[in-house]
Amino acid sequence: MPEPRLAAGIWVAAYLRRLGLAGIPAYVTRHGDDTAGSVMVKCATLDRRASLWVREWDFETDRRLWLRLNEAGEPEIDAEIARNIARDPDLWVIEIESPDTRTLLDEDGLA
Repeated sequence: MPEPRLAAGIWVAAYLRRLGLAGIPAYVTRHGDDTAGSVMVKCATLDRRASLWVREWDFETDRRLWLRLNEAGEPEIDAEIARNIARDPDLWVIEIESPDTRTLLDEDGLA
């Protein structure tokens, strides 16, 4: 049985709080639908590079996992985000600043 889904706005608030407690600066750069919006996380490493993370279903475990969609220069990542927003107006985008690429997305409770 699939796990219940948490409303996007609640998940984003919890993620931002967890990042704040870890001392990782984070910003909502696009506010999506509070209930059912998808979430993308941009991790800027402050050297003009970034990675882009999305949640995908793992059909083997019937759970959602965070996958790195891309890693490139910030302009390329920003262009990819813009293309996704054009396709999905409910999309949330969170940007974090983490020179060591720490996103916390692999921690329990964030899938």
